[in-house]
Amino acid sequence: MDARLNPPADLPGLLDRVADILKKQRRVEGMVQGQHMPRQDIVETLVHRQHLAELHQLMAPLSTPELGAILEALPLADATYLWAQVPPGRENEVLWEMSDARREQLVGSREPSFGDSQIQAFERVDGKLRQVVIESRKDLDGLSAIWIDLLGATKAERAYVGAHFGLTLPDPDDVTDLEVSTRYHVEESGGIYLHSNFLLDKEGDSRSVPVAFILHKGILFSLRNEELPVFRLQRRLAATQVGYASDSHDVLLDLYGADVEYSADSLEAIYATLGKVGRQVLSETISDGQAAAILGDIAEEEDLNGRIRGNILDTQRAINFLMRSKTLSAAQLEDAKQILRNIESLNSHTSFLFDKINFLMDATVGFININQNKRINQLTVFGVVFMPVNILAGMGGMSEFSMMTQGMPWPLAYGAFLIVSILMGTATYVALKHFERRRARNDAGAATGLSWRDGNRRV
Repeated sequence: MDARLNPPADLPGLLDRVADILKKQRRVEGMVQGQHMPRQDIVETLVHRQHLAELHQLMAPLSTPELGAILEALPLADATYLWAQVPPGRENEVLWEMSDARREQLVGSREPSFGDSQIQAFERVDGKLRQVVIESRKDLDGLSAIWIDLLGATKAERAYVGAHFGLTLPDPDDVTDLEVSTRYHVEESGGIYLHSNFLLDKEGDSRSVPVAFILHKGILFSLRNEELPVFRLQRRLAATQVGYASDSHDVLLDLYGADVEYSADSLEAIYATLGKVGRQVLSETISDGQAAAILGDIAEEEDLNGRIRGNILDTQRAINFLMRSKTLSAAQLEDAKQILRNIESLNSHTSFLFDKINFLMDATVGFININQNKRINQLTVFGVVFMPVNILAGMGGMSEFSMMTQGMPWPLAYGAFLIVSILMGTATYVALKHFERRRARNDAGAATGLSWRDGNRRV
């Protein structure tokens, strides 16, 4: 089966450059070999190395599809020579880009393998799903799977697997449009395409991972570029539980249901975190450093709560689309309705958490304002206490002061000036404290009276 992708648009130009380099190299090496000179072997080796360096410099920036298309289009002799210069780390990727005929000419019976990607298929055997790890193209032959999971598959690998089953497998990171017609649609061939976001909640790192689903001829294809706890759990359940899934629709609904449960677990973690934050916020005093840390925790939980809400709403849209597609059985419709009921309950929790987050954030900011007011009040008291002293000091700096103290020893005059300044500052401080205590008693009396009136109204 031909696994080649569409050739690059600038393929003729690339072919001309490669052909010119190979032709020039053959011409120069032929001229060197035809001459007899001292140290002939050394000269030939240097020329050969120079030509290889030039060829490697040309190949290095080429993408894998471009390199595969060039190897496909070159004459066999040139393709064989160029293939020998392909770095070992790129050989497997390039093999995916060539036809079976050209691949057999270059490497014989060697077939491309699924490199760093993880492709797993699940077949229904004795009521359980038996896992089949796909490591080469031969593993797909005769496969009767109801679920094929592709994790980190390359473009060429997706193209081959899709061609093997007669459909096109997209890159899950490509479809990000919010339009329902783009994210959820039915192809003319009958395949159902869905694109959803799944929650990945790690400590200190929560984000949404896009996952593409395709229901095609009784097989569920799931494509993603990151491992997810939901998929890891479902693979384990599929291999151990009897009657876990009867068809591909069951697997898809179970994945969506597990994502909702995973979101619920994350919401419980938010409740626990906000509970700790609330106890800190409602304590008597909070320093500015503690308030900054609390605001950071609240912002992180707000981001996670918003992400959960967005994901479950996305799941809700996907479930509604599946129900409208009229491809679910009666039991599957009931499962879908249960998932929607779970989503509705989670929506109320996320709304409550948003309110709680706003309250805690306002309370924390209020404590920061209180701390700032305390510092401003201290500065105000400090300024009021020293204001009379400043006035007296200003008077002492005038010439009249020296006239008033004329004939007095300067230690006595300045000592008296210092004593009067201290007495004025102390008197001002005592007066301010008396005023604050009186105001506090008045506020306490007003609060007690209000409480007494409220109690009478309740009685």
